[in-house]
Amino acid sequence: MQEQLLTELIHDLEQEMLQRGYTKGPMQIYRRHWKKLLQFAQERGELLYSEQLGIDFIEQRLHVSEADDDQRLSQKELHQQRMVRMVSYFQTHHAILSHCRPHKDILTDQSFIDLRARFQSYCAGKGYSKATTVEYVTRSTRFMHYLASQNVIDCKKISLPLIHAYIKTLGGYSYRTVESMIYFIRVFSRFLLEIGEVKTDFAAKTPIFHVGKQTLVPSVWTKDELQKLIQAIDRGNPKGKRDYAIILLACCLGMRVTDIKNLKKENFHWEDKKLIFTQSKTNTPLSLPLTPDVGWAVIEYLKFGRPNIDSPYLFVRHQAPFGPFAEGDNLYKLIRTYMELAHLPSLQKKRGMHSLRHTLASVLLEKNTPLSTISDILGHADTNSTAVYLKVSMQKLKECALDLEEGPKHE
Repeated sequence: MQEQLLTELIHDLEQEMLQRGYTKGPMQIYRRHWKKLLQFAQERGELLYSEQLGIDFIEQRLHVSEADDDQRLSQKELHQQRMVRMVSYFQTHHAILSHCRPHKDILTDQSFIDLRARFQSYCAGKGYSKATTVEYVTRSTRFMHYLASQNVIDCKKISLPLIHAYIKTLGGYSYRTVESMIYFIRVFSRFLLEIGEVKTDFAAKTPIFHVGKQTLVPSVWTKDELQKLIQAIDRGNPKGKRDYAIILLACCLGMRVTDIKNLKKENFHWEDKKLIFTQSKTNTPLSLPLTPDVGWAVIEYLKFGRPNIDSPYLFVRHQAPFGPFAEGDNLYKLIRTYMELAHLPSLQKKRGMHSLRHTLASVLLEKNTPLSTISDILGHADTNSTAVYLKVSMQKLKECALDLEEGPKHE
C-alpha cells in the first residue's frame, strides 16, 4: 500500500466522489468530518494516513470502539464510522466502495459499459425478476469500477486474488450484505465464463458464504406502534391519501414494496373483492382478498388524491418529475417520515416497508393461522421461507421447544 499525505489522500477521495456524482449536501458533511480527522492528525504530528490513525480517531474523538458490535451503535455513529473507513478503503483500493447507488454512471470505459449491457440481457434471459436484475446490474457496475481502479480493463486479467481483494472491501458491512455480494460475484463470474471473457471458473473457486434467513429475527411492529404510525398520516391531502393506501397494502395484505409500486388499476377486481397480480420476485400470480379498509383507501386515493397524469401505475410521485416511483426506491423515507411525526424510535431495529409485511405474518401466526396459509398470503414458494416468523412469536417458540422430561437422557 502506497503511503500518501493525508491532505492529498482526502483531496483525491473528494475528486473521486465528485466524479461519482455525490451532491453538495453529502459532500459538506464528509468534509466536516475529514476536517476533524486532519486536526486530530496534526495534533499527533502525523502527516501520513494509517489504519491505526483512523481507529484512534474513531475511538478518541467519536467515542466509538472498533470492537463494538455494529448492532449496538446508533445510525449516526455507524455513519461517522463509515466516513473514516472510506478513507482507509480509498487508500487501499483507490476506489469508493460504498453500497449506495451513485447519482451518475461511474463507468467510463466503453468495454465495461458494453459488458454491463450484455450482463443485463443475461440476467433477463435467466428469468431473474426486474428488481433482481436492476440490483445485479448495479453491483456489476461497482465491481467493474473496482477493476478499473486496479488498472484492470481486460477481463482476462481478472484473477482469484483480485476477487478476494474485492471481497475484503466488504468489511464493516452486515453478514447478510456480504452473503448477497458474494453470491452476485458467483453469478457474474459464471456469466463471464459463459461468454468467453474469462477462462477460469471463478464461481467454483469463490467460497460460499451463507448466513441464512433462520439467523435473523424479523423486525415487527406492535399494535400501538402501528396505530401511531397510521394516525400520523394526514389523509386530508393527496400525498397522505397515497401513503395511507400504500401502508395498508403492506400491513394488511403483506405485499412487497416492488409489487405495491407495480400495481395498476386492472389488478383490482372490485366485483370479486380480489387483488390479483404477478409477483415480481417469483414471477407467479397471487390473488389476495381485498379488505374493506384497503379497498376504500385505494378508491379515495384514485378519486381525490392521485395526480392527473398519464401513467399505467396506480401510485405515482407527488412532486416533479411526476411519474412512477424509481426502481430502487424502497419507500423507506416514506415510513421514516411518519415514524418521526409519530415520535416512534427508529434506531433499535430497522423499520422499513418490509417490516410491515413481517408484522402481518406474526399477527396471523398469533391467531393460529396455519403456516401453509401464511405462505400463500405472503406468496412464499415454500413454508421454509415463512418459518422464520416463528421467531417473533414467543408463544409459538414455547410450543416448538423440546420437553426436557421426554428429551434425550445423558448418564
